[in-house]
Amino acid sequence: MTVTSEQRFGEFVAVRVHEGLEHVAELVLDRPKAMNAVSTDMARSIAAACDALAADRDVRVTVLTSSHERAFCVGADLKERNSFSDADLVRQRPTARAAYTGVLELPMPTIAAVHGFALGGGFELALSCDLIVADPTALVGLPEVSVGVIPGGGGTQLLPRRVGAARAAELIFSARRVPGPEARELGLVDELVAEGEDRAEALALAGRIAANSPVGLRAAKRALRLGHGLDLRAGLEVEDSAWRSVAFSGDRAEGVAAFNEKRQANWPGE
Repeated sequence: MTVTSEQRFGEFVAVRVHEGLEHVAELVLDRPKAMNAVSTDMARSIAAACDALAADRDVRVTVLTSSHERAFCVGADLKERNSFSDADLVRQRPTARAAYTGVLELPMPTIAAVHGFALGGGFELALSCDLIVADPTALVGLPEVSVGVIPGGGGTQLLPRRVGAARAAELIFSARRVPGPEARELGLVDELVAEGEDRAEALALAGRIAANSPVGLRAAKRALRLGHGLDLRAGLEVEDSAWRSVAFSGDRAEGVAAFNEKRQANWPGE
C-alpha cells in the first residue's frame, strides 16, 4: 500500500494516509528501539496526534498500528519511570492520561492492529479503540499488579466492558499474558487473522467502514459510547439524541437519494 503523505508528531508517532484508501488515517506507534514503550515524550506525541485527527473532518476511520515487527506496544517506559521521583510521577500523570484518553475520545471509529506484545499500557491503547484486529503472535495482558501498580490507562474500566467483571478481575489480578488465539476466544480481541496480516486486515476493514456516512459513523459511535452501561430507557434517550443529530443532515438526504437512485453515495459530511 503506497503512502502518499506522513505527518510526524515528535520522534515516535506518525499519522499516515495511503493511496487508494480514502478517509482512513493510520496512527503509527514508531519507537522500535524500545518496542514502543510509552515515554513521556511519546505520550505527549500520541495526545497531539489524536488532537489533530479529531479535528480532521476528512478522516472517517483511524487505525492504530505499530512499526515494530515483534510488538504492538509493551506499555509504559519503566526504564524512564525508574528514574522518577514521586514528584516526577505526579507531574507525568496528566501527560500519560492524555495519551490514552486521546485515543479513547477520537470521534470516528478506531481499529487497533495488534501483533506481538501488547501489554499494560500497550493493551490499554488497543482497548481504547472500538475494534481490535490481532494475529496469532499477539500476547496481550494487563500485568501492572506484578510491578506494584494497577492498570492506569483505562484498563480497569475498559476490560470489564469487553469481557465482564469476573473475567477482567481474573486477568488483572493474575497479571497473566494471553496469546492471540485465547484472546480471541475470551473476547479480548475481535478478529484473529493470519500471522503478519493484522495491519493489512485492519486497514481493509477501515476502508469498508469509511465507505459509509461520516456523520452517521460519528453519531453511531457517540451513541454506543454514551449509552453503554446506562439502563435501557436512558440508553434509548442517548440513541434518540444521536438520531436527531443525523436525521436532518446532508448525509441522510444523500444516503436516501443514492439508495433510491441505485448509485454510490457522495457524502457531503454534514
